[in-house]
Amino acid sequence: MTRMKYLALAAAILGAAGVVTVGAIAGPAFAQSAQAKAQVDAAKAQGTVGEKNDGYLGFVSGSGDAALQAAVNEINAGRAALYRQAAARNGVSEAAAGAAAFTEVVSSRLRPGEFYQTADGAWRQK
Repeated sequence: MTRMKYLALAAAILGAAGVVTVGAIAGPAFAQSAQAKAQVDAAKAQGTVGEKNDGYLGFVSGSGDAALQAAVNEINAGRAALYRQAAARNGVSEAAAGAAAFTEVVSSRLRPGEFYQTADGAWRQK
């Protein structure tokens, strides 16, 4: 996929997420509860949850308790819906949409100390 296609796909994903892109507000934000976001943000700060290279959240170590698993699943379900929409609009696979989201959107929003998955699947800390 060319750089331009990645950028277009990332813009579509950002737009679907309700993020401001090129000075205009795009579509509505994907559904996630404030509680799920808070749980995942805390787990990311603790190094339990990280950003996978496929655009989804994953467990860096262990699997967390049932509430954290549910929060990760909720957010991943919202991301999956975004990736399906972006894939359909851009004529690519959902996997390509998720990977583009990680490359162009998610990785740029990582905070110091948070974990992310490299292309070879290894976990690294920012």
